[in-house]
Amino acid sequence: MAGVSTIKRGGSRFYVDPDDGRIKVPGVTSIVGMEPKPFLVFWAAKEAATEAVDNFDIVEKLIERDNRAGAIDFLKGAHRRKSKAATDLGSAAHDLFERLARGETVHDRHVHIDVKPHVKHFREFLDQFQPEFLHLEETVWSDDHAYAGSFDAVARIDGELVVIDWKTSKDIYESVALQLSAYRYANRIILAETGESIPMPELTGGAALNVRPEGWKFVPVDCGPEIFGVFKALRQVFDWDRDGKKGVIGKPIASGGEFVSGTQRRAA
Repeated sequence: MAGVSTIKRGGSRFYVDPDDGRIKVPGVTSIVGMEPKPFLVFWAAKEAATEAVDNFDIVEKLIERDNRAGAIDFLKGAHRRKSKAATDLGSAAHDLFERLARGETVHDRHVHIDVKPHVKHFREFLDQFQPEFLHLEETVWSDDHAYAGSFDAVARIDGELVVIDWKTSKDIYESVALQLSAYRYANRIILAETGESIPMPELTGGAALNVRPEGWKFVPVDCGPEIFGVFKALRQVFDWDRDGKKGVIGKPIASGGEFVSGTQRRAA
């Protein structure tokens, strides 16, 4: 496979230009991650509190061993453990969705019990909509705005050509519109099979397929020019957060008392 390679830097994913390895652009998901999500703070706090209550015996033992730092690390990692479990399940489901979309045979006896309902519901979606898949799991590249990303599918449904994202999360969230707009207005698709670039086809719009153990829903998503404008603003925020803000705060020209900087406090 001649797919586009990726690297992780500072918690963000970058795509490496297959023609010039010196060129690395941020991924769509990392850029969309610049959108403020204050609810995540409360969610993470709730997960830590829940862990403390549900696993009080573990926390107590860690503290008894004079391992206060270990107890704190255990609790503050609660949201990451839950998120990883959901990510792992989503990845397993996505792999099976792609196989089914390609027309491959998936035997239920080989499917993990946690993912069997997702497979059942995805088959229902295929049967009901009969999508004609033009591209599956390919990489898009924007030469105009220096970003890249990987979409789940481009398909023709009821005569309309749309970019689709599979979701196994509890619901479909607004940020998917930003994600799909980035795919829609990229310049080209880099084919995984050959590494060849082809122009991004003109799309009618976007859609999201939410597949859960209890059911599924297929919904249209607005991913037009105005939404893409917001994505482009986040692209600028990404650059600011990574490099632009460096050096904007100068050295003190005057000071007094025993002021201790944040850097000094962290070092202590």
